[in-house]
Amino acid sequence: MSGYPSEYGLAYVIVLAVALVGAGLAAGMLGANRFLRPSRPTHQKLLTYESGVDPVGDGWAQVHVRYYVYAYLYVVFAVDAVFLFPWATVFVAIGWVSVVEMAIFVAFIAVGLVYAWRTGVLTWT
Repeated sequence: MSGYPSEYGLAYVIVLAVALVGAGLAAGMLGANRFLRPSRPTHQKLLTYESGVDPVGDGWAQVHVRYYVYAYLYVVFAVDAVFLFPWATVFVAIGWVSVVEMAIFVAFIAVGLVYAWRTGVLTWT
């Protein structure tokens, strides 16, 4: 039992040593970059850069809520696809119970689509 702590603890010491060396190297590289780089800030360099366009205004813009609804619907149908395609490749091997379960899942998605269509969410106006 006397060899147990030293062998077991040695693994943690090695991991700790590697982590410390990694953190030291990262800190050393960032510090060297900080001290060796030239620093000549000007007004032009300190401006916000956005795709080559000079910033104009205060940056506040409202977005219509319908774009969030489209994003939400996309996520719902992407999740549907993530679950449906793998299931479709193996549904013969997993039995008819899984077919009924997937039909219920697809029915919930269809009800959501019908609701979105009936409330006019899917119209782009």
